[in-house]
Amino acid sequence: MLIEARDGTPLAVHDVGGGPGVLCVPGGPGRASAYLENLGGLDDTHTLHLLDSRGSGDSPLPADRGSLAFPRLADDVEDVRVALGLDPADVLGHSAGCPVALLHAARYPDAVRRLVLVTPSGRPFGWAADDLETIRGLRAVEPWYAEVAEAAEIAPTANHGLRRELDRVMRPLWYGRWDERTQAHAASADEQVSLRAAAGYVPGPDYDAGAALASLKDIAASVLVVVGELDALTGVSVADRFVEVLNDATVVVIPGAGHFPWVDQPDAFREAVATFLD
Repeated sequence: MLIEARDGTPLAVHDVGGGPGVLCVPGGPGRASAYLENLGGLDDTHTLHLLDSRGSGDSPLPADRGSLAFPRLADDVEDVRVALGLDPADVLGHSAGCPVALLHAARYPDAVRRLVLVTPSGRPFGWAADDLETIRGLRAVEPWYAEVAEAAEIAPTANHGLRRELDRVMRPLWYGRWDERTQAHAASADEQVSLRAAAGYVPGPDYDAGAALASLKDIAASVLVVVGELDALTGVSVADRFVEVLNDATVVVIPGAGHFPWVDQPDAFREAVATFLD
């Protein structure tokens, strides 16, 4: 279905499953919500309202490219929530979708009942994960590790084009295992990511990370932070930082999972999230 945002931009929402609704905000940034799939079978008990953020998936690029910045995307979540009649809503964000979901919950505290943050990024709030090197080291026994480690060393200073190629090499670090299932999921990113939406996600110079962090104290919802034990993209320790600033937050660490825990460990992920939502 298409829902019109307050500025007239159409937003695509794909419904999967049945039961109480969960509004799902994808990451990427700029990745179509299709990569969320059915969130490890969560659709057995819940209706997943998978939002294609503006400029990604079936949601067209807006006339105002400045509206692609993640602080602005929080208002799109509210417009979709109202249109779907979720009052209040249960919201799930993944990775780069977590800052969007958090700012939405802070801006509209009465609109969100429960909030699930899956492998969230702390960078938009002023901190970076401090355990990535340690987590990567846990994979040193893997046959692909030497090539991936070399790519990771080069990537920070690489130009944009080379960085995209190096990111493909580093994809095994996205997951807790690297097999046919995870390789197929990783490859789907090539067709699902909108480069314009990804580039527009970063806010302008007027964005204040400190103020955004302080606003999280306004969140009234209960929050579940789900991280993967082997997540070498956003790490595990980031969860503790969110617990420090949120009023009501708990953490679940999924053993053997990476940045996409519903792919690596679908049963454990589904059980953790369904238990929290129910």
